[in-house]
Parts: sequence; structure tokens; C-alpha cells
Amino acid sequence: MTIAILADDTLKQEWLQHQFPEGIETIWVDSVSSLRMIDADLYVDLLFRNDAERNEQLARLLPKPVIVNAVEHTIADIRQPFIRINGWPTLLKREIAEIVLPSSVTEDSVKSIFASLNWKYQLAPDVPGMITARVLAMIINEAYFTLGAEVSSREEIDIAMKLGTNYPMGPFEWSEQIGLHRVFALLQQLQTTDVRYAPAPALETAVDTKPATL
Repeated sequence: MTIAILADDTLKQEWLQHQFPEGIETIWVDSVSSLRMIDADLYVDLLFRNDAERNEQLARLLPKPVIVNAVEHTIADIRQPFIRINGWPTLLKREIAEIVLPSSVTEDSVKSIFASLNWKYQLAPDVPGMITARVLAMIINEAYFTLGAEVSSREEIDIAMKLGTNYPMGPFEWSEQIGLHRVFALLQQLQTTDVRYAPAPALETAVDTKPATL
């Protein structure tokens, strides 16, 4: 199996933490146009952005399976039969991949792909954030509400969550690893249907002072 993957260094390193079987050829590229130049069995865009031109270029790779790192945007938003994967930094390296299938893609075909990679997967509903990212975004948002109310400091909140809940990272540490702009974008999307996800003022302020990264 040949896989063509568009990724940055961070996501590439997380992908490489998986112990894929021998015989899997991975070709790394730095642009969508480069993806289209490769004859692969599977295409993966880990730097996906939901814009019409990018979607049109990726659609030209079909009917080969195309996996996109679309945590915020649903298949209905994208309007193309791509497979969504939760590829937020720190989550891509998990032993179980969280994915969403378009109606035109059967689970049998995806099961075959992930079996070839010796990688487990979990189907999620076609909603913004899937499952894990929604939970993480809410936890991080609540941490920023707590910070804004001056209940405690960032460091103390992180320590309390790691010791009290056995999380691998505190919410502020996690937001730094994921990218706070990604968390903010998801919260903005979620709040359109549920006001409980409205971003905390302290989180909005933090986003305004940080440059967005891919």
C-alpha cells in the first residue's frame, strides 16, 4: 500500500509514532498539488482547510480514499465524500483513530484500510469536533473561565487537573499543544447550535494575542 500524506513536521512525527506493518510506503508532500502528482492507494491531508479550491483539487483524487484532518468542519460543510479524521496535535498519535464516514463510503472499505495499517478506529457522528475534540474544547474553555474569574492561576489549574483527574496534560498545556486557535474555532462553530460552548472572554483575549499557526 502506498500512502501520500500532506503534513507539517509536528503531525508527521505523530504519524510516525505508529508502528505500521512492513510494506507500507509513505510519501510525504508539502502541497495539495504535490498530492495529485502521486499514484497512491490512499491520500491524507493533515493540513486540511475547508475552502472550495482545495476541496476541488482533493476531489480529483477520488474515487481513491481521501482522508482529511477536518475536526471543525463536517462532511456536510465540506460537500465532498472525504473521510474525516481527528488529527488535532496530540490526538493523531493515539492507538485508535476517530473518523467520520461520508454516506458513499462503506465501513467495510475503511475497515480494510485500517486493517492494512494495523490501526484501530472508532466511528464518530458527522458533527463539529466529533467526540474527543468537543470534550477537550469544553474542558479548556472552562479552564479559561476559571482563569478569567481569578479563581486560580494557569499553573495551578494545570496541576490540579493532572493530579485530580490523571490527565496527561493540564488544559492550558493541552491548548498549547493543540493550538489555541483550533480550540477557539471549534468553540465558535459549536456555539452556533449550543450556547454552552461560547468561548470564555479570557480565551478570546488569549487568541487575539497569539498568531494562528497551521
